[in-house]
Amino acid sequence: MNKARFEFGKNWESFSHLVDEERLAAAEDRLASLLGSRDLSGRTFLDIGCGSGLHSLAALRLGASKVVAIDIDPISVSASQSVLDRFWTGSNKSVTAASVFDLPERRLGQFDIVYSWGVLHHTGDMNRAIRIAAHHVRPGGLLAVALYGKTRYCKMWTHIKRWYVNTTPAQQARAERIYIRLFGLYLLLRGKRLASHIAGYRNAKRGMDFYHDVRDWIGGYPYESIAPNELSGLLRPLGLDLAKQNSRKRSGLFGSGNDEYLFRKRDGQPASSEAD
Repeated sequence: MNKARFEFGKNWESFSHLVDEERLAAAEDRLASLLGSRDLSGRTFLDIGCGSGLHSLAALRLGASKVVAIDIDPISVSASQSVLDRFWTGSNKSVTAASVFDLPERRLGQFDIVYSWGVLHHTGDMNRAIRIAAHHVRPGGLLAVALYGKTRYCKMWTHIKRWYVNTTPAQQARAERIYIRLFGLYLLLRGKRLASHIAGYRNAKRGMDFYHDVRDWIGGYPYESIAPNELSGLLRPLGLDLAKQNSRKRSGLFGSGNDEYLFRKRDGQPASSEAD
């Protein structure tokens, strides 16, 4: 029987042991850059798809008054709980095993910041997931998301990712090695070195790790992508206006990269139906 999704939790659990002060500092810097502030004092934070818990922790260290983190994968929940307990002694945090699609029944209320980086395009129903996330932003609050941008190779990568989650561990490892070699050649043709790219990765990429991200890029299934105008068109009727966009054109040959977006919900915007 075909597997429905990539086992993100195993990847995040492995990465969680690498979390240290240097990675935390990089995560804080990137989160602050996206949100436009290093001071989250008094602001509540919902992390949808918390993975290793690194960015929930970054929000706490930037002053968030309460962080609620959810992830569909119990292993991710365990990894996040471990990371948060290791670095944060406060009680203003919680980690729960839940899907974004469970949120309407959980009635968590609205948050000052709803954050979901590289997650909603892996849910199997990206547009509905985006709408549910948007519902949980309070009027005047922020929705910070990163989503795969559309490229000409998205269909090809859908097939690759589906194959990856259904093949053997040995074949998966071989695919990762081939990807890294080809990516190294691509960098060399552009006058760059793979070793230098990997060495600077944690600071350039939100405190993340190159090899764990490769596994995620190849295996991240379900998989969808969205263009900037499509996302704005989806969120504008829900009362959210684009405040910041970090996107760029990519060939997509090595997979679609994440485009970052920051939306602000209009003051006085009435609550919308989460399942609309």
